[in-house]
Amino acid sequence: MPRFATPRTESRASLGADIAAVAALLGQPFLPWQRLVADVAGELLPDGRPAYRTVVVVVPRQAGKTTLTNAVMTHRALRWGTPQNIVYTAQDGTRARMKWKEDLVPALQNSRVRSAVSRVYDSNGLERMIFKNGSRISPQGSTESALHGKTIDLAILDEARFDKTNAREAGALPAMATRPDGQIWIVSAAGDIESTFLRDKVEKGRGAVEQGITDGLAYFEWSAPDDADIDDPATWRHHPGLGHLISEETIAHARQTTKSVDEFSQEWLGIWSKAVETVIHPATWQKCIDKKAAPDGPLVFSVDVALDRSRATVAVCDRAGRIEIVESRDGMGWVAERIRALSRRHKAPFVVDGYGPAGTLVEPLEALGIVIARYTTRDVVAACGLFFDAIQAHTIKVRPDEHLEAAVAGVKKKSMGAGWLWARNDAGVDITPLYASTLAWHNATQKKPEPVSRSFVL
Repeated sequence: MPRFATPRTESRASLGADIAAVAALLGQPFLPWQRLVADVAGELLPDGRPAYRTVVVVVPRQAGKTTLTNAVMTHRALRWGTPQNIVYTAQDGTRARMKWKEDLVPALQNSRVRSAVSRVYDSNGLERMIFKNGSRISPQGSTESALHGKTIDLAILDEARFDKTNAREAGALPAMATRPDGQIWIVSAAGDIESTFLRDKVEKGRGAVEQGITDGLAYFEWSAPDDADIDDPATWRHHPGLGHLISEETIAHARQTTKSVDEFSQEWLGIWSKAVETVIHPATWQKCIDKKAAPDGPLVFSVDVALDRSRATVAVCDRAGRIEIVESRDGMGWVAERIRALSRRHKAPFVVDGYGPAGTLVEPLEALGIVIARYTTRDVVAACGLFFDAIQAHTIKVRPDEHLEAAVAGVKKKSMGAGWLWARNDAGVDITPLYASTLAWHNATQKKPEPVSRSFVL
């Protein structure tokens, strides 16, 4: 049985049996959990509209969610009475198209409903299945703009655990605004601390179930409690596919081979992961912290600016690789004057990512007579890689700073050719302290000092 589930309202008619019949015609008969979802999600109001505009299903891996969504989409296409426009989305457009081609299309073409299909288009970016009654099913991208200008009747938002924003839902809702019988299905395995969109749906869904709400949102969740013994076969019975699609031996093998307890709990038992992949391990970073690591001697400064220009950071490093955050705070109004004061006092160069958000500072600063080392993207890629290596080797020393530690804890990588950069696209993480530290360190320790030109008056 599910841990949380919207109950069946027996006074309402339901399309559950019809959806189950379509699943059987596809050669994929429903398991008990799939039939339970179909019966409730298929409930109709007296005027024929779905009782639930949104359906959320959170279920572990290998439970059969693809079978459920295939049947729901096919039923909508064939049995609704009028031509329906149905879209399937996943965490990105590539995976949506792959899932459409590898699962839905073969399921229909090899089933007893194949005669209802008029044509399948599989050109990249133009994929769609057209039915003889005028309905269509197509995969779409995961961005809000992917559904712009479209009118849809049913949207499947698969693998919602990968969504950090509500972009897919935000695109789908306006697209079905004129469809009174429109429906959105949000389907996923459990997520982790970064699955903010799905977490919101889970909290609202659990709340709706606990309050006995039976309209608008239908919520279903199969999961073990957070404190369950994951090695107890009794806990494994929270998986709705056990005894149907998988055996206890399957789960036991997964427990032995899955690389972490956290991952096994999330994937197979529906327990939300509390871990997140980190680029820089906290223990490794702590070995680089040194309260006495005050930069001394010839210095190099660097300034970095947030992507939305809401914050900026100035960092400094000496030739020995000792780093300190000089200043990190909101706004841009303070930056130029602070840099000018530091430059005059220390006669030191400033390193700037010439193609990053701080690149706009280069010309104004140079006009003030400040020496700027303008880095290209190739330079920044090299700096990030070498800085990371130095952290692993504990050859850098950093004075403690809460802003820098927050950046290190939340940083991700962005691939760039054969290398990578610190990713700037997470609005929840201020990456400027790490970028400023990286560039100052790289210029101070990896670059040969520029010769100082002198003029002599005879």
